[in-house]
Amino acid sequence: MTDMVNVALDVMGGDNAPLETVKGAVEAINEDKRVKVFLVGREPVIREELKKYTYNSEQLEIIHAEEVIETGEPPVMAIRRKKDSSMVKAFNLVKEGTCDAMVSAGSTGAVLVGGQVIIGRIKGVERPPLAPVIPNINGVSLLLDCGANVDARPAHLLQFAKMGSIYMESVIGIKNPRVALLNIGAEEEKGNALTKEVYPLLKSCPEINFVGNIEARDVPMGAADVIVCEAFAGNVVLKMLEGVSAALIQKIKAGMMINLRSKIGALLVKPALKKTLKGFSTEEYGGAPLLGLNGLLVKTHGSSKAIEIRHSILQCIAFKEQNINEKIREQIVLED
Repeated sequence: MTDMVNVALDVMGGDNAPLETVKGAVEAINEDKRVKVFLVGREPVIREELKKYTYNSEQLEIIHAEEVIETGEPPVMAIRRKKDSSMVKAFNLVKEGTCDAMVSAGSTGAVLVGGQVIIGRIKGVERPPLAPVIPNINGVSLLLDCGANVDARPAHLLQFAKMGSIYMESVIGIKNPRVALLNIGAEEEKGNALTKEVYPLLKSCPEINFVGNIEARDVPMGAADVIVCEAFAGNVVLKMLEGVSAALIQKIKAGMMINLRSKIGALLVKPALKKTLKGFSTEEYGGAPLLGLNGLLVKTHGSSKAIEIRHSILQCIAFKEQNINEKIREQIVLED
């Protein structure tokens, strides 16, 4: 058990906690023997949920936490006052080195604050970005930032590009990943003050494979492996992709139920269609890592079901085994 990847799970965080969080944890350890999950939350509630499942008890450990940080609470105040919350205790497990990573579906604001204040940033990292893996027509891309830094500066986006390249190459396995800047046009001179200033920085950076600007419509077409932007634009793109995907799936399903002919056709294409649609489900790719911290922190959707919790836990294995933080430390150059 010495080589296990230890993951702290904020069991009480999210709209579907603790039912889906506990279920996701059990599914993760049953799928992979390399991970141990520390279930952080109200112990009596967790034990009651665990009665539903069969699992290897050596891969689970319960850490009691009486309090819960709610979504509507002011993040800074919640982190300071609720020391006995499941989220804060999970942060501390990573900070003290007991756990390699943490997963939470709780308040995004509290996750961002706690990640930086308690776990802390890698020396030299100015702004840790939220970096979700998003599906495209050819596979996946990494979008960063999607919610952590609304007022990012050019130097921050340059660091995002470096960290994103490391993640895509080491965790996803894409060699020499293509890095693009999200913009309103492909031409170098397009964009606002931020994109115009960061473009030459990305272009002249030898550590990344910069391919220029891409527009939002190019994102689902797989035009780049790493997509760099500030958090406002990134969050809009992410939510639009999620909404369009969900709407298309609903329309396709409804269209197949119109009449007898369409129902017969649906039966014939169901296996292939199910496989295709699965590839565009964000649940299949886990949560968004907050890159650049002293330990891995993965933020999942507040509405996460067990499948996303499971994938979020399992993605921590590759992060640890590929020494992502060490590679980020080597890549980030301190500026005077």
